[in-house]
Amino acid sequence: MGAKTDSLKKEACVMRVTKTLTLAASVAALALAFAGCAGPTTPSAAPTSTVPAVDYKLVTAGTLTVCSDLPYKPFEYEDATSASGYTGFDVEIVDAVAKKLGLSLKIVVTNFNALQSGTALEANTCDLGASAMTITDERKKKIDFSDGYYDSLQSLLVKADSGITNLAGTEGKKVGLQKGSTGKTYATEHAPAGATLVDFSDDGKMFIAMQAGQVDALLQDHPVNHQHEVDDPTYKVVETYNTDESYGFAFAKGKKPELLGAVNAQLAAMRADGTYDTLHKKYFG
Repeated sequence: MGAKTDSLKKEACVMRVTKTLTLAASVAALALAFAGCAGPTTPSAAPTSTVPAVDYKLVTAGTLTVCSDLPYKPFEYEDATSASGYTGFDVEIVDAVAKKLGLSLKIVVTNFNALQSGTALEANTCDLGASAMTITDERKKKIDFSDGYYDSLQSLLVKADSGITNLAGTEGKKVGLQKGSTGKTYATEHAPAGATLVDFSDDGKMFIAMQAGQVDALLQDHPVNHQHEVDDPTYKVVETYNTDESYGFAFAKGKKPELLGAVNAQLAAMRADGTYDTLHKKYFG
């Protein structure tokens, strides 16, 4: 009797184990079936990159803040239809760069001497200066420059009926110059001793002074003087001077290397894709 009872107990145990295994298999099979009905699984979101975005050390996050001396047509001047309130060759270039970097553009009107001396940049008033600024060895001591983006001449603008035909003809006359400019440097070195050199803070004030008869000539960047004679034929460029000048965008010395590198990369890209040529033709023909 005892042996038979033990046998029955073993048989019952095997049946319970078999049922348990069968139930587990059924549950597993059911889970697989449901998974098949649910379709492909959605992959989990990729882990957030631990590599930080490029830090351009911007004055205002998301905005490229640009200092410029205005007006200086055709490089920078007011335009109410523009999102920034300004346009011109320089402005359109930095606007294109800003867009490529995913930034908006803000223009801050700044005295040219404060730009070329580096003081406005050191004060972090802006991220860069775009103001038809010639790259010079002297300025490079205080400023980092982008690659050159425009080659320029100096020139002499006079009233068409003034009788002045060259710089030598300004003997006994007043010549308007922009303070801190390469035009002033050229005039200081080459104007006749009898010429009176008169400083102004910007081209707008210089040209108004000329219209009022307070100066007899303006010596400055040729594209700007040329724009004056285009706008008003009573003025004429009588002489140009090849000074081997190239304009660059200015940065605080050693402060924004990442932004400087990005600007240079975008300038090269604009030349490669034709954007630069389109803008150059628009403003200079």
